[in-house]
Amino acid sequence: QVQVVESGGGLVQPGGFLRLSCAASGSIFRIYTRGWYRQAPGKQRELVATITSGGSTNYADSVEGRFTISRDNAKNTVNLQMNTLKPEDTAVYYCNARIQTAGLLFPADYWGQGTQVTVSS
Repeated sequence: QVQVVESGGGLVQPGGFLRLSCAASGSIFRIYTRGWYRQAPGKQRELVATITSGGSTNYADSVEGRFTISRDNAKNTVNLQMNTLKPEDTAVYYCNARIQTAGLLFPADYWGQGTQVTVSS
């Protein structure tokens, strides 16, 4: 059994910053790519950033240069540093992890419950 839990959301003014964290725990054999996604009201869930186990990163054009994704493989955590936040960044942010659990041959995608980020003055 695997748990993925986000933390760090909240309310921030435009131009401000937040740091999201996500921890994975349970019967984990290996964690592959990890990512952050977001879903704004009335919109589909979209990719924000991903990071491979080797540290290669990928960002949505809308956050490139403002957001930074990082991971600590020893602690099974992934972080999203969000700077220069804009009102359009308001959304529920979800953590994703592709995890191979102990005893299984193939990995599966696991999602956190989401954390709300609101950018407003």
